[in-house]
Amino acid sequence: MVNGIIGKKVGMTQLFAPDGTVTPVTVIKAGPCVVVQKKSAAGPDGYDAVQVGLVEERPVKLKNVNKPMRGHFEKTGGGLPPTRVLKEFRLDAPDGELNVGDKILVDQFADGDTIDVVGRSKGRGFAGTIKRHNFKRGPESHGSMNVRAPGSIGASAYPSRVIKGTRSSGHMGDVRVSIKRLTVARVDVENNLLMVRGAVPGANGTVVIVKKAARQRK
Repeated sequence: MVNGIIGKKVGMTQLFAPDGTVTPVTVIKAGPCVVVQKKSAAGPDGYDAVQVGLVEERPVKLKNVNKPMRGHFEKTGGGLPPTRVLKEFRLDAPDGELNVGDKILVDQFADGDTIDVVGRSKGRGFAGTIKRHNFKRGPESHGSMNVRAPGSIGASAYPSRVIKGTRSSGHMGDVRVSIKRLTVARVDVENNLLMVRGAVPGANGTVVIVKKAARQRK
């Protein structure tokens, strides 16, 4: 069985309990997804996995798909429309009940489940060391010329160069981020909505991968 699903981040809201407790949650429109391809350890791929596509409200027109992807979806038998987002999920063991064309829905999750969410963080552009790496400011007294400067970045005599990986100013954000062991607050099966307690990386409308956590929260 596939232990994950593809979704899109909708935004944040609040859930109110009968006793008045407020829980901030992130709403994810998870699925519906469809199985596009199966891979098996006995086949040429050498491992068990399934390739899943996210079914969107406005399907992709066949004329807008390039030839390699058009041939990839034609191998499914021609019954599946092309999808913009494809993701591969590994399987621990071969699943004989899962076939190409089967739907993967949000009903595989339940309230209280522990999940991992993978997304792409917001791009912040060029940022300095204080914002990017949480450096501290220098003294702001009279004559100080080291307020927001990074300070020393290496030795002069040896090795007479800046060591690779030295924290400095540069492009911030727009990287793959994994948030582990989040809790599912509520599941709306009818509307394919997954409400996760806490924040999820990425801007509203970005694609996220939701997987059941390998290490469950106690």
